[in-house]
Formats: sequence, structure tokens, C-alpha cells
Amino acid sequence: MPQAEATHAADTEPGSISVGRHEFGNVTRLVVAQALAGANAVVVYATGAIVGNTLAPSAALATLPISIFVVGMAVCTLPAGTIARLYGRRAAFLAGTGCGVLVGLLSWLAILLGSFWLFCAAMIPGGAYAAVVLSFRFAAADCTAPERRPRAMSAVMAGGVVAGVVGPQLVTHTMNLWPPYLFAATYVAQAAVAALSALVLLGVRLPKPTAAEVAGGRSAGQILSQPRFITAVICGVVSYLLMNFIMTAAPLAMRLCGLSQESANLGLQWHVIAMYAPSFFTGRLITRFGAPRLVAAGLALIAASAAVGLMGLDVAHFWVSLILLGVGWNFGFLGASALVLECHRPEEKTRVQSLNDFIVFGTMAFGSFASGGLLTSYGWESVLWISFLPLTVAIAALVVTAFYRSDSKAA
Repeated sequence: MPQAEATHAADTEPGSISVGRHEFGNVTRLVVAQALAGANAVVVYATGAIVGNTLAPSAALATLPISIFVVGMAVCTLPAGTIARLYGRRAAFLAGTGCGVLVGLLSWLAILLGSFWLFCAAMIPGGAYAAVVLSFRFAAADCTAPERRPRAMSAVMAGGVVAGVVGPQLVTHTMNLWPPYLFAATYVAQAAVAALSALVLLGVRLPKPTAAEVAGGRSAGQILSQPRFITAVICGVVSYLLMNFIMTAAPLAMRLCGLSQESANLGLQWHVIAMYAPSFFTGRLITRFGAPRLVAAGLALIAASAAVGLMGLDVAHFWVSLILLGVGWNFGFLGASALVLECHRPEEKTRVQSLNDFIVFGTMAFGSFASGGLLTSYGWESVLWISFLPLTVAIAALVVTAFYRSDSKAA
């Protein structure tokens, strides 16, 4: 066995031989787990407001469970990163899937008891599960050689296409199985899917944390001061913030414009497909053109999404806007994630990646809270016009970083 391979073998999870030899199996398991685990978020977004409206003491609190779910994603990102740094990524994955089982069982119990606040509390572990799932893309990068990392990340994200099918079908076929408790069986099924995801993840073989990784490397201040990391975070934040900002407002905007709920549902379906389907080739585009160019293309598509939305209020305008938004998010978010991989030393990966996700998802939570109020107070056009401000900031950050790198090479 070559020396490099032997070194990897010593550091892998128990029962593995080498990370390189398990590359295909690891990535495949992560893709399957992404497809299964993605149903968690789909179930919450599809049913959370309806259950909330049924159980809440006031109609104004109907969407609170979904907002708590998003906040849970942000709050639990750093603890999940700490578990991965100290005990390995697989430990973090299993803790996350445990939270996935917990959210299903607590939500089921809340529906049976008619407890709104228990349902809200259940959304916290639901957010934790979603936060861990989004770290799968970085785990896939750990499984592969540097030149194949963008493709591995995009392959895992492509599992979201399956999640976009599994989640709605899970809701459709289980929502009325436990009368008169609407969606009670749905959350039991969601818990079962999370348990199945845990079984898939048990077979993942990744390196154990080294002593240097446990120590954590450079200080947070040194990491945060890197211009490239700042740009990666800004672009990731803007891509995810605007995707959530516009997507959250679009269905209500369609209703306010007199369009049918069926039209809104179909628009969101194509939006989800547009978010994840490009992942089948996004990695190749990053390898060929570079992450900064793909991020720029993503930001341009999000700008085009807002522009199309401003052109009219027909169904076609909403659908095209949502599709462009989905593809733009894919390019912007995956490109920004690839940039993050260039901003840390090997021993710092879990700290830097979880810090990036904490900032991205924390800002996304703000967008989730803000979009509905902005829409109802100022209208759909205001939501779209405001989107151009963060887009301008992100594009400026890309340009400044490009000049910074050019000057550094010249020196």
C-alpha cells in the first residue's frame, strides 16, 4: 500500500480502508441521504403554515413554525460544525438524522394533542436536521481529490431533485391516513425517512479529525479577514437570501394578483427543480470556468429573475421569474461554496465551513421574516426592486476580489 494511502487508512472511520477507495461509495451515500433528508424541509414548508393555522391561538402566528425552522437552521449550524470537528462528520450526520426523527415524532404528538407551542418547539430540531444536511456538500468534497471536488459537491446537491419529488409525494399519500388528524401520519412517515437516511449514512467512511483539526487552526478573526472568504460569504448570503426572499413572497403575491393556488404550486415545483437540476453539470462548469465566473452568472440570473417579475403579473411572468431564480441560486450558492474551499487549511475545514453556513442561514432567516411583511405593506414590485441592492453589493465584492488577486499575482 502506498504511504499516502496508508496515512489515509489510519485516519478513516472504523471499518474503512482508505478514503480514496471509498470515494464513489461515500458520494453515492451522500447523494441518497440528501434525497431522503431533503424531504424533511419539503414537508415542513408544505404543511407547517397549515398546521400552524389550525393550532395557533391567532391566525397571525400561523407561519411562526416555519420561521422557527429557519432560525433553527442558523442556530444549529455552529454546534453541528463543532461536533464534526471534534468527533468526525459521521457523528454530526447521525446527530442530525436523530433530530430528523425527533422533529417527526414531536410534530406528530403536537398534532394529536392540539399543541401549537409543542409544534413550534419541534421545528428547532427540524432546523438542526436541515443544517446538517446542507453540510453534505462539504463532506463530499472531503471524499475526493481537489480537482473533483466541485463535481462531488454538485452531485450531492443534485439529490435535491429527488427530494423535490419525494417530499410532496410523502405529503400527498399520508396527509389523510390518520383522521381526523390532518398530517399526523405525514410526520410519522417523515421520521421513518429520517431513520432510513441514518442507516444510509452509517456506511459513510470519512477521515477522523486530526489533532490539528481538533485544535481548530487560525483564529476566527484571521479567517474572517481574508478577502476571498469575505467575498464567498457575501455571494453565498446574497444568493440564498434573495432565493428565500423572493420565493417566500411569490406564492402570496400570485394569490394577491388573483391567480390560482394551483398555478402557485406548479410555479414552486418548477422553481425547486430549477434549484437542483443544474447540479448535474454545475461542477463541470466550475472546473472549466472557475467559481467566481459561475457565481457572477448566478447573480446575473437572479437579477434577470427580478427583471422578469417587474415586466408583468401574468402566470408566465411568475413562473419564468421563479425558474430563473432557482438556476441563479444553484450557480451562486454552489459557486460560493467552491470559493469557501479555497479559504481554509485542511485542519480548519469544519470550522470555516460551519461559520460560512451560519452567516448564510442566519441572513436567510432575516429574509424569511422580512419578505412577507414587505410584500403586504409595499407590494410585489417593491420586493423585486429591493433585490437589486444586495445583488450590487455581491457583484462589487467579486470585482474587488478579482482586482485584489490580479495585484497579488503581479506583485
